[in-house]
Amino acid sequence: MLFGDEHVRRYEETDGEVGHDWEKGAPCLILTTKGRKTGEDRKFALIYQFDDGDNPVIVASKGGAPEHPGWYKNLVANPEVKVQVKADKFTARARTIEGEERAKLWEKLAAVWPDYNEYAKKTDREIPVVVLERV
Repeated sequence: MLFGDEHVRRYEETDGEVGHDWEKGAPCLILTTKGRKTGEDRKFALIYQFDDGDNPVIVASKGGAPEHPGWYKNLVANPEVKVQVKADKFTARARTIEGEERAKLWEKLAAVWPDYNEYAKKTDREIPVVVLERV
């Protein structure tokens, strides 16, 4: 099973042929953010689903930890990100969603990765759901 930097490396080398379909069949993309402190590119392999269009949606769960993951803090500081879904590479603007839109897309993501519901039970924070809108 691929994790971390190795997951990103293999995904990029193969345009997602290796690494897109991950554990339990969950699809992954590569998200590149600018480090909020360093300004350097930071890459992460993350589970996603599409919204009702062609914009990927991701969850900032960090396994239910009490704080948001670093990549989420990065995109809050600088919402322009780069995304790779298989061989499709594009620039996107990250937007955290709320309310009914969040609830609908949370269910879609939890259907692919049921652990998200368990993570939500482990933390007091509302786990952010983020749409990556193509620009």
